[in-house]
Amino acid sequence: MLPSPNRRRLSALLAGMFAVVCSVASAAQTDYLPPWNPPPAGGVSFAVPPFDAIADLHGDIVDPQLTVFFAGNQFMVVHDLVEAFKQRYPQYQRIYVETLPPGILAKQIETGSLVMGNLRIALKPDIFTNGKGSIADLQKQHGWFADTADYARNPLAIMVAKGNPKHIEGLKDLGRGDVRVSMPNPQWEGIAKQIEASYRKAGGDALDHTIMDSKVKDGSTYLTRIHHRESPLRVLQGESDAAPVWSTEAYFQQEILHRPVETVAIPADQNVTATYTAARMKDAPHAQAAKDFLAFMTSSEAQAIYRKYGFQPPQP
Repeated sequence: MLPSPNRRRLSALLAGMFAVVCSVASAAQTDYLPPWNPPPAGGVSFAVPPFDAIADLHGDIVDPQLTVFFAGNQFMVVHDLVEAFKQRYPQYQRIYVETLPPGILAKQIETGSLVMGNLRIALKPDIFTNGKGSIADLQKQHGWFADTADYARNPLAIMVAKGNPKHIEGLKDLGRGDVRVSMPNPQWEGIAKQIEASYRKAGGDALDHTIMDSKVKDGSTYLTRIHHRESPLRVLQGESDAAPVWSTEAYFQQEILHRPVETVAIPADQNVTATYTAARMKDAPHAQAAKDFLAFMTSSEAQAIYRKYGFQPPQP
């Protein structure tokens, strides 16, 4: 046995090493937390993830010259896209963008406002983007839109941790009892319908029922509230083993941020490709800005930005 002073020194050394390890681990985990976009320039920067970090509200909320409600999974494009638009149209410098789930954005339009924590936002959008089918459905229900334009496409993929420790080879493996799945909630996320269609292509109604019913009940399928933030984070933090996502979300984490994740491709005969549509609101508060932004979305500049982040062009 070591003499008492030596034991104390050894204990202090081990405690110090443990504190350093915990600090490094905590820092590494914090690095994964949103927001994942560059913050706006100027002003006092105050963000304390996960307590005070507004990841899906972008830009100028006071007297904006253009307000855009984006399909949430395009959050990674917003910074570059808005900066390019400002350069092309310098008369618009105060721009506000939301990248929340499209189901939430639609309800925000219906009710006239969004309440997030202690903040109430009553801005009307000039542009709303969503999947092509969802835009058509909303137009049929509400007649909100004056004009539309398709601007990008996106297939599905499966995101897993680096090294693929659960050996996920395809959608059928998500039905295994030992695989924890992070799955978009059909109540809020349009992507859920496409993923369920892929489940049925891969394993019939039985696979869809297993993942979306049985595994939800036993806790091995987690239903998200905002999948484009939660699903990658759950995989990165070891809380989920696999997450079906749009391919660009896996691409962003793996190729742009260089995070320790991998992509498992879904075969074409089991996959679903979404087409994204931008819609100009009939009652857009900034009518000319809305027309200019809609035209910009199909420009070569905007298309190059979407390609940078892994999106496919609007036409095959």
